[in-house]
Amino acid sequence: MNQWLDDLQRLTSDEQQCVVVTVAGVRGSAPREVGAKMIVSANATLGTIGGGQLEYQCTRIAVQQMRQQGAYAGARLQRRFPLGTNCGQCCGGVVDVLFERVAFESDLWLTDLKQFHDERHPVVLVTPLAEDPGKYLLTKDRCKPFATSCMCPDDVLAAAKIMLGGHDSAEVVGGFLLEPVLQSDFHIAIFGAGHVGAATIDVLSRLDCNIRWIDSRRNIFPAHLPENVTAINSGNPAQEISAMPSGASYLVLTHSHPLDYEICDQVLRRGDFAYCGLIGSISKRRRFERDMRKQGLSDSQLERLTCPIGVSGIEGRKPAEIAIAVAAELLRIRDAVGAANADNEKVRDNVHVL
Repeated sequence: MNQWLDDLQRLTSDEQQCVVVTVAGVRGSAPREVGAKMIVSANATLGTIGGGQLEYQCTRIAVQQMRQQGAYAGARLQRRFPLGTNCGQCCGGVVDVLFERVAFESDLWLTDLKQFHDERHPVVLVTPLAEDPGKYLLTKDRCKPFATSCMCPDDVLAAAKIMLGGHDSAEVVGGFLLEPVLQSDFHIAIFGAGHVGAATIDVLSRLDCNIRWIDSRRNIFPAHLPENVTAINSGNPAQEISAMPSGASYLVLTHSHPLDYEICDQVLRRGDFAYCGLIGSISKRRRFERDMRKQGLSDSQLERLTCPIGVSGIEGRKPAEIAIAVAAELLRIRDAVGAANADNEKVRDNVHVL
């Protein structure tokens, strides 16, 4: 979702100066990962780099940087924070933090980066951690410099190109911060815009994911939706299954049991999904399984249907409680799939053709 991009572009469009605060290095235990961001403007802070004393101290430094007379847009500084001795936090690690002053008159790199992102082109933002105020945008076709006449070193370019293949974690390589800015491959289809559907959207839309929210009823969707949610009013919701990419997750929460059945049946027959969750009880699942077996679905296909939904141990049935339990279940599935894919990549890397 890369919410920081939208926030930063909005601030610069409003001609507000701000400081982008980025975790640029971690040793030991720390509250956030490399690449985590917080934006500090004259009126607000957006995002988080971990909270507590670290965030408080970084906010003060960012405010001082904005107030500094003669400091130019693009001015950059680094600070190191031992979390135990300096911040009184129990993590005990050491965090390097990058502070970048950004103003509306120098946002060319931001404009290009936002365009690449909106057009779904993979891009890596390369930032020198030294005094050089420049930046580079690396795409599959080129490396575009901004406010610098120096070429990006070959080893840094090579590392950045690897990230274009889907590596979504920021890293520091040779004194450069490499941040892949990629569209999320966490795709979710939610069928049903009732109370549980709306509560689930409220929770999941805060994650880095792409959501298609589908319902057959007119005027059921709210007027304003999060940017990563696409509302679809369809007379035949099950047809929308074909629009989802391979590896997507499906949540079936409609107002109609026959419609629930049709959607689940088609998802299970399609087969290339990460998760198919159906709201309901054990008795509803057994009824669906009985009818689906009559229609030719195998036991192995039916085993992939999740019903009831949500992580175990949460018994509440309020919409918000269901939404939180389902979100946790989806995150667990997402991370398990990611770990399995990473293991497969390692296996492929270790295979040598003789």
